[in-house]
Parts: sequence; C-alpha cells; structure tokens
Amino acid sequence: MNLQAYIEERLTERKVLLMTHLIAGFPSLEANWRMLEIMAEAEVDLVELQMPFSEPIADGPTFARANQQALESGLTLDEYFDLMQRATVTFPFPHLMMGYYNTAFRLGHGPFCRRLAASGACGFILPDLPVEEYGDLWAAGAECEQTPIVLMTPTNTDQRLQQIGAQAEGFVYAVARKGVTGRQTDLGEDLYRFIARCRKATDLPLGIGFGLRSGEDLRQLQGQAEIGIVGSVLLEVWEREGEAGYAALVRDLAAGRD
Repeated sequence: MNLQAYIEERLTERKVLLMTHLIAGFPSLEANWRMLEIMAEAEVDLVELQMPFSEPIADGPTFARANQQALESGLTLDEYFDLMQRATVTFPFPHLMMGYYNTAFRLGHGPFCRRLAASGACGFILPDLPVEEYGDLWAAGAECEQTPIVLMTPTNTDQRLQQIGAQAEGFVYAVARKGVTGRQTDLGEDLYRFIARCRKATDLPLGIGFGLRSGEDLRQLQGQAEIGIVGSVLLEVWEREGEAGYAALVRDLAAGRD
C-alpha cells in the first residue's frame, strides 16, 4: 500500500483523519476484536496495533500498565501476528504495527518485515529507534512494502528535524508535547509553532499524537495537521465505562473529522 497516497485520498473526503490505537491482549484479545469492530463502525481511517513490551519508554502510566498486563496474560508474538492478520482481512482501514525495537531485533529485520507483510500490515512505528540506527531495516521495509513511520518531537532541533524528515515515508508522527503518552495536551500556540517547524522539515502528512482526547481536539487540528492520533483515552474509557462508553468516544472522535 502507498500509505501517503491513501492519506491524501482520504483527505479529499475529510478535513482531518483519525488514527486509533489498541494494545494487543489488553484487556483481552476478545476485547481487542470488539474495539476493532467499533472502530470499523465509525469508519476510523487508520489503526495502530501495539505489540506489548516490558519497557515501553514512550508510554504513559495507562499504556505501561496495559503492556505489563498483556504480557502477564501470556500474549505471544504469534498471537499478535494472528490478530493482525485476522484484522487486516476483516476491516477496511490500514493497520500499522506499533511497538519497540526489541521485536524487530529478536526476529531480524528481514523476518520482521516479512511477517508484517504476511499479516497484512502496511507499516510500523518503533519510537525507541533513532533514524540513524535503522540500518538495513529501511531496505527490508521497502522490499516488503512496509512503511516505517518516524517521529518528530518538540525537543528536536531544526537540524534534527531536517535529518528525520529526509528519511521519513508515508507520514510523520509529530509528538504533540514533551513526555510520554496519556496526559492532556494543550492544543495552542506552542503546538502550532511545533507543527510549523515540522512543515519546514517534510512535505509528508503530519499525524499529531500524545494527549488527544476528544472530537473537539480533532476539530482543532483541522487545517493544522492531517491526522489526529488517539490512544490512551480509549483504554481509559474502556476500563471506566465499558463497551458503550468506548463506542460513544470513538463516535465523538470520528465526528471531529468533518
């Protein structure tokens, strides 16, 4: 899949796209499936499936706890790839692997990308891997038509943003603020200045993540970024309000695109 072309085509119908997130195995694979069904009902544009890891350094408390519980429940890589394969066959949105470099390292770059391709994924996000450390992972991804999504952060210098932008493919994951996932983000002038810095470093679509929590947040991104990325609040609401609350939140987020 040409991920950039897909995003640009979707943007002819919507003012901003919605990418949602779930952690495989939390609270269970059965719950994951229902989450995906709800996302499909709301016509979510892209989905990240996270492979749990014991040291998820970019994740806040909600995700860190969910990672640990998924691993303690015994989730395996085979189960992760099985979920990915079943989901890509069933649901229309593109699926991205989100995880940590440990998975690619353990499998090897070629086998990692081949397994993603065989499972129907269109790319991967490895937030703990600097672009200069990818090595032959760039070539392995290209061979298997897997798009590597790189991150830009507010702490990056302009020179560093240029270095990252020169390697980027598909879209750029722009981290809305310093720190880890989960905490509310102020969608104000600081964020818009950061977005402007990213624009100078890449012509690719920008996805804004870390701290988006509502359809109103998506509306505020219209005209500023191409994708709003939402994760932690979805898990929080599933735990607090169950399936009904989760579905209501996904509908609210989806309504913020138009």
